[in-house]
Amino acid sequence: MKRLGAAIIGCGSIHGVHADAIEASELGRLICVVDIVEERARASAAKYGCRWYVDYLEAISDDEVDVVHICTPHYLHASMAIEAVRAGKHVLVEKPVAISISQAQEMVQESKKHGRYIGVCFQNRFNLEAQKAKEIIDSGKIGAVKGIKGVVTWFRTKEYYAQSGWRGRFATEGGGVLINQAIHTLDLMQWLGGGVKAVRGNVSTYLLGDVIEVEDTANAILFFKNGTRGIFYATNCYTTNSPVEIEIDCEKGRLRIYDGTLIMEQDNSCRCIVNEKVRDTPYKSYWGKSHAVLINEFYQAVLSGNPTLIISVEEAMESLKIIDGIYKSSSTGNVININ
Repeated sequence: MKRLGAAIIGCGSIHGVHADAIEASELGRLICVVDIVEERARASAAKYGCRWYVDYLEAISDDEVDVVHICTPHYLHASMAIEAVRAGKHVLVEKPVAISISQAQEMVQESKKHGRYIGVCFQNRFNLEAQKAKEIIDSGKIGAVKGIKGVVTWFRTKEYYAQSGWRGRFATEGGGVLINQAIHTLDLMQWLGGGVKAVRGNVSTYLLGDVIEVEDTANAILFFKNGTRGIFYATNCYTTNSPVEIEIDCEKGRLRIYDGTLIMEQDNSCRCIVNEKVRDTPYKSYWGKSHAVLINEFYQAVLSGNPTLIISVEEAMESLKIIDGIYKSSSTGNVININ
């Protein structure tokens, strides 16, 4: 089987997860890396035995490159993805897909126009506990979903924002805790619950207002298309990065995703369905453990021409719509229809 040539744009901390996954895959090989800081590009290229560039346009014009991984600051995602598909490359972009709905819509248009795929890294959908929860919900064996709770209590320091000038600004990050830290949780909630139609929420900056212009805390009620109601809370004001908690309340039981486990409560009993806590990861724990699975699925989609294996821009836009709705609701006090 053909191995797809890959380029990674952006040599920050997350790029190593992508590079290692490509190297471990039988479907891909790393051709080049790109970073505007030459030292970082050189170091990555030396580690992975590939070419390096400081200009991403050189990478997307490289004839050996079939797939471009975009691991850059948020505000660059859309423009780089569009340039890549125009150059005939398939694209896998880190979250968020873009910093506005209009940018994401343009990405959809350009990918269709040029016949190329754009996939989005919502890798936590591939975590075993999330996959099993989805399977149980879809089977109906614990009845219809009545409610979903999502809680993210993390922390970010002043130094975290100071070391990267693009963070903490609406123009370059697109928001705060919602679009950067909690977007994976919002994606899982809407994916497990069947899609959100309206939101009512609030955003605040409680702790880091002297450093950032974006929110460090958000809460919302999510109104799902099927009548399910969700509650959501996220903050960067805690003292540690606690495991994300998602609880799904169903007619005949309850599912709880927490720290790599899936617990099912039913008929006055409680049992562990999945326990992934024992599976170590060399990366930050809150990145999840499934980048490699997602990347392999994307490569299979490119090779087979089967887009159902991809988390598409259209799917990824659902979390952007929720975030946009929370901002609008916070400023107006109203329930905001998003679909």
